[in-house]
Amino acid sequence: MRLASLLMYDGNPRTAADEVVALERAGLDSVWVAEAYGFDSPTLMGYLAAKTETVRIGSGILNIYSRTPGALLQTAAGLDNVSQGRAILGLGVSGPQVVEGFHGVPYSRPMARTAEVVEIIRSGLRREPLSAAGEFHLPLDKEHGAVTGLGKPLKLLNRPERDTVPIWIAALGPKNVEQTAAIADGWIPHLFHPEKAHRVWGGALAAGTAKRQPGLGPLQVMAGGMVSIGDGPDTTSLLDFARPIFALYVGGMGAKGKNFYNDVARAYGYEREAEQIQELYLSGKKREAEALVPTEWLEAANLVGPASYVKERIEAFREAGVTDLNITPVSEDPAATVAQVKEWVS
Repeated sequence: MRLASLLMYDGNPRTAADEVVALERAGLDSVWVAEAYGFDSPTLMGYLAAKTETVRIGSGILNIYSRTPGALLQTAAGLDNVSQGRAILGLGVSGPQVVEGFHGVPYSRPMARTAEVVEIIRSGLRREPLSAAGEFHLPLDKEHGAVTGLGKPLKLLNRPERDTVPIWIAALGPKNVEQTAAIADGWIPHLFHPEKAHRVWGGALAAGTAKRQPGLGPLQVMAGGMVSIGDGPDTTSLLDFARPIFALYVGGMGAKGKNFYNDVARAYGYEREAEQIQELYLSGKKREAEALVPTEWLEAANLVGPASYVKERIEAFREAGVTDLNITPVSEDPAATVAQVKEWVS
């Protein structure tokens, strides 16, 4: 099992980059840069590439609507070059509120668009002329909106560091997870409950694996949560720090009937809590919503408690198929926490 860490999108990039240098020395295998509708991810990824030496650098995630496939290809190739082959391209569909509200792009046919974006990027990294006739039309012709009709197939101008960059997909819905298992190098599920994951996604993963593209290795899976190692209530009370994040996603990341994280909460068996959290969050009662996040879920999705308990949680994630444990150290010495967990996962 490898060790990963996610840089949140509401922090200071320069400070976060300095922290990553220390975490790299402590044994961190990969760092992932979130984007949402804050600072863009590739800028910080390039900055991290210049300040680090071994840690792999992933986008966690870039949505497939606000950048063209050609732009995503350029980003993957450019980041892989400046990092000397350490880039990971994390992609996802985000949600209508961000895609249509922040980027002004129609949120349509997410699965078909994802599959075609992945195909175009992989083709482009092999320096094949970009070509598509599905969700995208490359070259664009007048029938599909071209003004001049002068577009022609072009291949990437630079020679990439590698002819393939790992593509990981953030997916939650059963059909999306099935497609991810068929076409992606890795899968990024959020708010992951190891003991309940199989009943929610087991069928989809099996169906996708049966159709997995030739040449791809086993599907990699990244999941995890907050880490704090210690005895007593002062440590376990730190779980409350995760409540606002869970409430934000379950209650506020989408509208009623169009919130993928709320759907996951229901699939885990928290139907009543999911409904109440959403009602409260959307009406501005965030504190009340946070209080309703099931403690059982917080305990399962995070690694907070005595060393023996944290080790048990690591094994639970491993048994659930997680290959990359994504941790957020909550301690006075995050590097020491990473070093300790690295020893356990290895």
